[in-house]
Amino acid sequence: MNASIPASKKEQLFGTLRTANLAFQQRYPGDRPDRQPVHTVYGGANLFRSDSAQVLGRRALESFRAYAPDFVTFGKVFNLTGAKSLEGGTDSIGTLYESLSPEEKRRHPARLSYEVYKKVIAKLEREAIEDFRIDFEDGYGNRPNEEEDATAIEAATQVARGLEAGTLPPFIGIRIKPFTEEMKERGLRTLDLFVSTLVKETGGRLPSNFVVMLPKVTIPQQPATLAGFFAILEEELGIQAGSLKMEMMVETTQSIMTMEGTNPLYKFIEAAQGRCIAMHFGTYDYTASAGITARYQEMDHPVCDFAHHMTKVALAHTGIWLSDGATNTMPIGPHRGEDMTEAQREENRTVVHRAWKKGYDHIRHSLWNGFYQGWDLNPAQLPMRYAAVFAFFLESYEDAVERLRTFVEKAARATLIGDVFDDAATGQGLLNFFLKALNSGAITEEEVLRTGLTLDEIRGRSFKKILENRKG
Repeated sequence: MNASIPASKKEQLFGTLRTANLAFQQRYPGDRPDRQPVHTVYGGANLFRSDSAQVLGRRALESFRAYAPDFVTFGKVFNLTGAKSLEGGTDSIGTLYESLSPEEKRRHPARLSYEVYKKVIAKLEREAIEDFRIDFEDGYGNRPNEEEDATAIEAATQVARGLEAGTLPPFIGIRIKPFTEEMKERGLRTLDLFVSTLVKETGGRLPSNFVVMLPKVTIPQQPATLAGFFAILEEELGIQAGSLKMEMMVETTQSIMTMEGTNPLYKFIEAAQGRCIAMHFGTYDYTASAGITARYQEMDHPVCDFAHHMTKVALAHTGIWLSDGATNTMPIGPHRGEDMTEAQREENRTVVHRAWKKGYDHIRHSLWNGFYQGWDLNPAQLPMRYAAVFAFFLESYEDAVERLRTFVEKAARATLIGDVFDDAATGQGLLNFFLKALNSGAITEEEVLRTGLTLDEIRGRSFKKILENRKG
């Protein structure tokens, strides 16, 4: 009872507060529940073909089988927990491990090496490429206009063939040249030619999760202009309004801090008029922008960490996906051919394993910083990508299962007896761990069921709804 506050004044103040609360919720709706790819593979537009995802997947699997022929070698390359203690023949260790009960497996030192190894093989065989960006920028270079025109048309034709044949990866898009004063005309022309050709070839269809990457964004007017051209293309080509989406690159220090001392990233998102779905970090352009010499331009450099944290703070809870950059050390041996000496083969193994471990460490650093997506530049990098992602989630799996199971039980008891349970954010954080692990392929739906959640609750992707339904 509010004895001293007139009802009319209370309603007036609460009305103002409600307007502000709803505006805040609209700006920060929370993480999107959709599947986010764990990586984006960039490839020159001139090289893209309708079956590129399958070709690159086969190459990744060949590299994996050549340089990680068994799970013990694999575990030791990446220094997975328990791998150092694995001695003896791989076959005998594997046979012993497979004979153990689930509880015994969880305690065995071979667990992480064995389970991650099997999951990486399965992933490379089933869906090695999750996301592919047909690159008309750094991976393509500056070429005569006639050549880029022809490449844009051919690449769109290949995408249409892949769409018809079902050979495209789950996510796909193009990276155009930036909307700087020097490159804006070229960027727009490539976009127009590509989308127009694609729509013509497919009868008006766009691939699922198709996106246009706008690189080197420095001012809000650049994404605003792209959004405006999207609207024109949709109207002119007769495709559904709002269907063209974009993502942006954070590649300069000005993208992190303006001359007024503010972070402009949210203004970039607003300027995109609801069309931006992701923000990607350009490691090497950004470190160069920060004055870091080439030798030290690495993903885990402190200047990158600063940019990562600024990006996270600026865009947290907006529903915008964040992606880290790439490791530019390629896991490719220096020697080729069938007649290599054993010394040359050993040198190849050393080079590949060293590059894998370096990339693995970079990816783990990104995951630790809350960036669950990154770039890959070569199919030989895919084994380290999935090794890092799967190990990251499996290392924490047992602890997370117990925490979420306990949390759900306590939350359910609180709501059932009428108490207010106001720590749903913690529960959502735990649920998000399993959603990301599930989306990445690190765990199966059956493994999530150990938390005490049902498949419908898992697929619902909302801890708040879980509590509401259990209360009902």
